[in-house]
Amino acid sequence: MSQPDALPADWQSGSFALRLMTPDGPVAFALQAGEAFDMTPAFGTVSAWLNTEDPVGAIRARGVPVALDLPAALANAHHAARDAAQPWLLAPIDLQVIKAAGVTYVRSMLERVIEERCRGDASQAEAIRAEVRAIIGDDLANLIPGSPEAMQVKATLVEKGWWSQYLEVGIGPDAEIFTKGPVLSAVGPGAKVGVHPVSKWSNPEPEAVMVVNAQGRIVGATLGNDVNLRDVEGRSALLLGRAKDNNAACALGPMVRLFDEAFTLEDVRQAELSLDITGRDGFALHDQGRIGAISRDPADLVGQMIGAHHQYPDGAVLFLGTPFSPSKDRGAPGMGFTHHPGDIVRIATPRLGVLENEVDRTDSCPPWGTGIGALMASLARRGYPA
Repeated sequence: MSQPDALPADWQSGSFALRLMTPDGPVAFALQAGEAFDMTPAFGTVSAWLNTEDPVGAIRARGVPVALDLPAALANAHHAARDAAQPWLLAPIDLQVIKAAGVTYVRSMLERVIEERCRGDASQAEAIRAEVRAIIGDDLANLIPGSPEAMQVKATLVEKGWWSQYLEVGIGPDAEIFTKGPVLSAVGPGAKVGVHPVSKWSNPEPEAVMVVNAQGRIVGATLGNDVNLRDVEGRSALLLGRAKDNNAACALGPMVRLFDEAFTLEDVRQAELSLDITGRDGFALHDQGRIGAISRDPADLVGQMIGAHHQYPDGAVLFLGTPFSPSKDRGAPGMGFTHHPGDIVRIATPRLGVLENEVDRTDSCPPWGTGIGALMASLARRGYPA
């Protein structure tokens, strides 16, 4: 894959937010109609910029025009080919809280039920998968969460002894919204993503990610990989933090596409994600999933994340949940899919681009060392707003 192919197909005509690491420190950049603007002198952070009334209008009004070789910066983001003297792409957010919605697609909801009943034992997954589908089928795809029809299905499943905490958040009135990782912990395109070596059953979770300002308005979208340890979460939902929040286990990028006249939330709803996994062992998997197959509308999920009861003054991003749950056998029949070190995970959709990362152990990925304090100190040292 050439680096220009990893950028959105129409990146030279849209409006985008991105972050670059430079020899002087991280900077907030904008792209508009193929032209680059440094937003750091005016705002300091992507968060402050996107919290303005008109982030798209602020690009030319307050940004400083600069030269940027975007394909080169994306190529330089690859962990094995990085020249620290040249800029490279980081995850495109900074102070925004990293939130995620779970169990928002029927396919992933059923897989969560399977994980729970397996108690983390992947060898039981195929038999339980068949049993679940025999009882539930795929009719849940047409249910509106929280509706009277959904509650009738719940009553039936409770009676049969098949009710689950995952079904509760999948078709009940309240969505599962959790914190994926700390502020600034996400890695960007080309970086390694981490799987804790305690896990023997792990998956990527390719997702569309909503970028939300402090007022709760969705201002754009990007791609994300919500890496998950299925056996850990399957043992107990109370281990969600251990399954989700690990070194390099959250990837975002390559850029935030800002909503404007040519790209809106409806374009996100209509988009299709593709997932490709290739391993050093010759394993290959390709799958596609429609973002619009989601059981709860993105705007509804954002409304459950932020509002009168939950405030995020620096904004937030929200993973929408994944339409994928890879189950292709990688080893012994019936054992399903799990990551191996060296796997290349490629998540793509034409108007958001490609997020590609290599899998490694969490303790072999570069440790996270730049937190909020370090960012604020860097901005202050350079005389930028903080």
